[in-house]
Amino acid sequence: MSKDDEISEALTGSWAGAAAIAGAAIGSAAVAAALLYASRRKDRADRKPAVLHHTPPETD
Repeated sequence: MSKDDEISEALTGSWAGAAAIAGAAIGSAAVAAALLYASRRKDRADRKPAVLHHTPPETD
């Protein structure tokens, strides 16, 4: 019996297996979200800021 078989047999039918799968899914989703957030911020930083042509308010 290989080490992988022992691990999968130990996790089968218990909450530990479900928790391990859920933890891996949540962890990979968090990494994906962090990468998307970082790349989006980088894209925004690379763009030039919009120049607003603002006329000053009229005063007396």
